[in-house]
Amino acid sequence: MASYSSRRPCSVCRTKAMAGSVVGEPVVPGQRVTVLTIDGGGIRGLIPGTILAFLEARLQEQDGPEARLADYFDCIAGTSTGGLITSMITTPGEDKRPLFAARDINRFYFDNCPRIFPQSRSSLAAAMLALRKPRYSGKYLRSTIRSMLGETRVSDTLTNVVIPTFDIKLLQPIIFSTYDARSTPLKNALLSDVCISTSAAPTYLPAHYFKTQDAGGKAREYNLIDGGVAANNPTMVAMTQIIKKMLGKDKEELFPVRPADCRKFLVLSIGTGSASDEGLFTARQCSRWGVVRWLRNKGMAPIIDIFMAASSDLVDIHAGVLFQSLHSDRDYLRIQDSSLRGAAATVDAATPENMRTLVGIGERMLAQRVSRVNVETGRNEPVPGEGSNADALAGLARQLSEERRTRLARRAAAGAAGGSRCCSPVKLY
Repeated sequence: MASYSSRRPCSVCRTKAMAGSVVGEPVVPGQRVTVLTIDGGGIRGLIPGTILAFLEARLQEQDGPEARLADYFDCIAGTSTGGLITSMITTPGEDKRPLFAARDINRFYFDNCPRIFPQSRSSLAAAMLALRKPRYSGKYLRSTIRSMLGETRVSDTLTNVVIPTFDIKLLQPIIFSTYDARSTPLKNALLSDVCISTSAAPTYLPAHYFKTQDAGGKAREYNLIDGGVAANNPTMVAMTQIIKKMLGKDKEELFPVRPADCRKFLVLSIGTGSASDEGLFTARQCSRWGVVRWLRNKGMAPIIDIFMAASSDLVDIHAGVLFQSLHSDRDYLRIQDSSLRGAAATVDAATPENMRTLVGIGERMLAQRVSRVNVETGRNEPVPGEGSNADALAGLARQLSEERRTRLARRAAAGAAGGSRCCSPVKLY
């Protein structure tokens, strides 16, 4: 294993990044790297919206009614609908506080998704139309996002964000992050452009093109579609972005953590649900499919849904194995459901009935027992003695509150001592 040099601890934190193994001194409050990630899933964003409202309410019980998620997480990452939620809770309003409280997320979906995903009366006509162009024009989505986010850029967010997209011209993922935006002007796009791009699911919504330009006039063009084709679950993308910063020249300013010490990550990963484990299709069925049925079947786009579900599950397996290997199982909480059926399993069924069903699924997931991935089978299994997801989130809220209070106290002590900075992770409170 590579060895990293010791560095002199700051006068307040006395935090020493010592050489050695990934299993070292106990992790104490003030040293955590807190991460929230939200999967893609279209209208199923109502599921994480419900769960995040619950978590923020628990944080408010700890620290008062003005507590917001962006106050507690060093990084919030989201793909597709998760990228939209990420932007909603990290974009500064006129008062420099988050534009949306978590409890407002679902109201946004109820108010706008029926117009983003207008329901066709004829499924046959919709299927035929989908063969020629995207199922939805995206005009209402684009105008709504632009109106909501205005001129906010990726560098302006109240905490660090990570939003994956995919460039269809370059055939490679493009990851937008606050980290990159503040150092690379050509990556400092309008947040609205990034949100529109990460939501552009093939066959559902049109791809998005835009340009950025730096102060010297150099330009970069982007030809983007939904980040879900590469990273529908953005957990590992977010951790990779953070580790890149740890390895960079400014790692001591940002994080008092050894680059190899992933034990200090505290990660909450929220899924948007997936189809029932019993499966939608069999090999016998799809062996007879041509292009049309792979693109449209039972109101879904099977080829796209399969890619995104596989992406989410594989990342969960990787993250689960990583944290288990570090003996840090409890530092990674994945909340996901794999029993969705019918309209609830689609990404665009924006009927009042289905939206209420999705909220109910989110509430049901809160009541479910904490589960972790079985590294042998790849399936999530309940963890004995761990309680419900609601219990775990209440415990997480206490941890996040303690982490924030420790950092604030440390920063206050540094100011009183005349220090110019503290080696706690940078946060905008």
